Amino acid sequence: MIAYVGIGANLGDARANVADALARLAALDACRLLAQSSAWRTAPIDSSGDDYINAVACIDTDLRAQDLLAALQAIELAHGRERPYRNAPRTLDLDILLYNDERIDTAALQVPHPRMLERAFVLAPLLEIAPIIDVPGHGPARDYLAAVAGQAIERLN
Repeated sequence: MIAYVGIGANLGDARANVADALARLAALDACRLLAQSSAWRTAPIDSSGDDYINAVACIDTDLRAQDLLAALQAIELAHGRERPYRNAPRTLDLDILLYNDERIDTAALQVPHPRMLERAFVLAPLLEIAPIIDVPGHGPARDYLAAVAGQAIERLN
């Protein structure tokens, strides 16, 4: 299965946390890192604190979506991720954006990620590594760039 994972952090050394998350994704059993975006800096949206560092990774995995989610949450916990309230600042946030062309809607997991098309910090890095990707049920991801054009985002590398 090909999965796209959104990565973000705005507490501690956010850039190092994102880089470490990419390395941990590459080292996961039953996963192979196929591509990773540049790091991108964005202001918090529906959150607070310092600017976020964001990236998107593309992985090939044999893990079921729920098992991949558990592996991502273990990486978050290794970084001291706490969830005191919705959209709290975080040391690391990992989200399954896409999982092949599947649509998943459970209490624990929604794929495609329900807000991915509303966030420049997802679309810009996603389109950097997958410029013609379609989002199941929504069509080409690039069609949503105009709607997020007012969100400040800066490519770092």
